[in-house]
Amino acid sequence: MGRLGRYARARRRRGRATPAALTVLAVLAPLASGCGLLGGLTTQRLGSPQSMTVTSPVFSPDVTIPALYTCHGHGLTPPLYWSGAPQAGASQSTKSFAIVVDDSQAPITPYVYWLVFDISPATTAIPQNQLPPGARQAMNSHGAASYDPPCPVSGPHQYRFTVYALNARLNLPVGAGLRETWSAIARHVIGIGRLTAYANP
Repeated sequence: MGRLGRYARARRRRGRATPAALTVLAVLAPLASGCGLLGGLTTQRLGSPQSMTVTSPVFSPDVTIPALYTCHGHGLTPPLYWSGAPQAGASQSTKSFAIVVDDSQAPITPYVYWLVFDISPATTAIPQNQLPPGARQAMNSHGAASYDPPCPVSGPHQYRFTVYALNARLNLPVGAGLRETWSAIARHVIGIGRLTAYANP
């Protein structure tokens, strides 16, 4: 509980640790262990999704996430690029993309900072602090349909930026529930790419 207490206090200092947020986290804990979506989609449920590549021009596994994209800066969404999604002619072609930003080291895991879905299959990048036309945001673990910037509080902390290629559009509304959106991604994923990087306070 010591680590959880420090984490909760840190988020309260940002005005973000609400009872609703903690409730969402409690609901997600068993879901995370059950289907493993954010830790790497289960092959049992999804077959063998094609491997994709995800990069960013502003950070990498060896380059720290700039403060601009965390709570210690302006909290902007970072630019991301991806390639290697299943194309026309494959057994299943990509009909949309989804992006999930999460924290595998949070005391209650995973903590989801951002979930974007119904990104056009023609899209291969997301600009800084912008959504591609037609893309929608689902609820994050804080209970908001937006980007909740990571907020490391003591030393380097690891974050994951995962892009999923899906064989369908989810057609869920803006602000769709995290559990609902998460489950829909799991049903349709055919490709996965992940960029893991550290941020410092």
